[in-house]
Amino acid sequence: MFESPIFLYDEKDRPRVWTPDFYIPKLGMYIEVCGSEKFDYEYRDRAYQKNGYHVIFVHAYKNAKQWKKFLLKTIMEIEEPRHDEVMKMIGNRIT
Repeated sequence: MFESPIFLYDEKDRPRVWTPDFYIPKLGMYIEVCGSEKFDYEYRDRAYQKNGYHVIFVHAYKNAKQWKKFLLKTIMEIEEPRHDEVMKMIGNRIT
């Protein structure tokens, strides 16, 4: 999904509505395509984390050839612990 709005609170607990560039519903993850070094992406990252959103920041302008590998690697880093947790929950219900 493209630019799906989300509600969150920033570092000062002010309500905000932001629209990350992409949302992947099956993974419950958002992607921000970073267009400039001048924008404060760290501020956004802290706010997203505070509110429990998984957002991957892709700085395609820094290394145009590597952004796809970076994105896949980061998705796997987020998804593997989730998978492990689900498997533990399923295992506990079976035994």
